[in-house]
Amino acid sequence: LTINMELGLITPPVGLNLFVINGISPDIKLTTILKGAVPFMLCMVVAILILCVFPEIATWLPTKVMG
Repeated sequence: LTINMELGLITPPVGLNLFVINGISPDIKLTTILKGAVPFMLCMVVAILILCVFPEIATWLPTKVMG
């Protein structure tokens, strides 16, 4: 859920994090920031897909700890 929400915050049209970064460094264009964020977006999408296909990855540690 957290990864999915973060993905929503760095992708257009909302892209709140992109606008925050642009506000911190206004001399860098928004398109440049977006191009720099694309590899991270792809990694997040791959992680979400892996967790959807193999949900036991996310539940392995709690199962080991709780028994």
